[in-house]
Amino acid sequence: MHLLQRACRAGHGLAPAWADFFDHIGHDGLSDLNRRAENLQRQIRDNGVTYNVYADAGGVQRPWSLDLFPMLVGPADWARIEAGVAQRARLLNAMMADLYGGRELLKRALLPAALVQGHPGYLRAMQGVQPRGGTWLHIVGFDLAHGPDGRWWVVGQRTQAPSGLGYLLENRIAIARQFPKAFAGMRVQRLAASYRALMDGIKAMAPEGANARIALLTPGPYNETYFEHAYLARYLGLTLVEGSDLTVRDQRVYLKTLSGLEPVHALIKRLDDEWLDPLELRSDSRLGVPGLLQAIRAGNLLLANAPGSAPLESSALLGFLPAISEHLLGEPLALPSLSAWWCGEDAALRSVLPLLKDGVIKPTYPQSGLDTAIGQALSPRELDEWSGRMVRRPEDYTVQSFLPLS
Repeated sequence: MHLLQRACRAGHGLAPAWADFFDHIGHDGLSDLNRRAENLQRQIRDNGVTYNVYADAGGVQRPWSLDLFPMLVGPADWARIEAGVAQRARLLNAMMADLYGGRELLKRALLPAALVQGHPGYLRAMQGVQPRGGTWLHIVGFDLAHGPDGRWWVVGQRTQAPSGLGYLLENRIAIARQFPKAFAGMRVQRLAASYRALMDGIKAMAPEGANARIALLTPGPYNETYFEHAYLARYLGLTLVEGSDLTVRDQRVYLKTLSGLEPVHALIKRLDDEWLDPLELRSDSRLGVPGLLQAIRAGNLLLANAPGSAPLESSALLGFLPAISEHLLGEPLALPSLSAWWCGEDAALRSVLPLLKDGVIKPTYPQSGLDTAIGQALSPRELDEWSGRMVRRPEDYTVQSFLPLS
């Protein structure tokens, strides 16, 4: 903190947005940073903001980790990010419609069939299904990286049950309380309109329209982001439900209440697809609802997001998106992706094996349990071991170019 204070007073090395931020704080505010950091940590503890750890045998709930300073993104950068993210959301939705519809991407070899239909998360039960409102993906999360050249890159995407909407709200409220003058003076964009648009969009597509009953489906309190599920449901005014709270009768979903069954027309799900319906997916799942997929196929339930998007989360997909965007949208990607090579293709495997030192080795299927490795951190012996694994099971690995962060 003290080094930062001296740098700010000297005016060295500050980007325009940060200079504006510290101008609003003033010199008195700079000397008060330690107290603000303590207040922030106290607020997180008092609000019970936690992240559960599955791997911890004791089921410890760790306090949410939050930096004192916000991430500042200027208007010009944000305009590029907004346009690029909106374009990618449209692209991924169009891909879902194609993969479970005409499958032109596979027929034209714009996507390898083995990468899609060989993916454990590809749901043949959704083939030919038309989701309510024609929208497959209502919430999409993107992992962005800021390179040394100032450009923003997409390094990953989440489509099954993206986390973040609840933590985003809590982060904004907590940091804004520490720097109220800066947030007001810099005219920071508000978040509420985005959440209203999400709910209005779901209601417009759901059965019963504006009168639709919407619930948030959670795996339960042992999930690592359960705090967010409860927080988001309360903020949006939704009923927080687990699979055992719901039942399907005559291809319709109902909530079990003390006064009887009450219809549910839309669900925002916070569990991955494989757990949704023990009748058609994982038979050992106690988190889902028997018959849920049939209610979706019958058009009696809007599920956000629609099941079957797991193949879109594959790290290998990034390498195919530029050509797919030209084909489906007729336009290049506004936000670039890091180069990626799926080793399930012989030519890609041969080309990347000599270049592992300068890449990042990732599992093709995020839930496979395989590790990620940065080539520059590996010894020659470790590189040889990784090469051997990739040759034995090439389809399990994807190599992504390494991006040093700004």
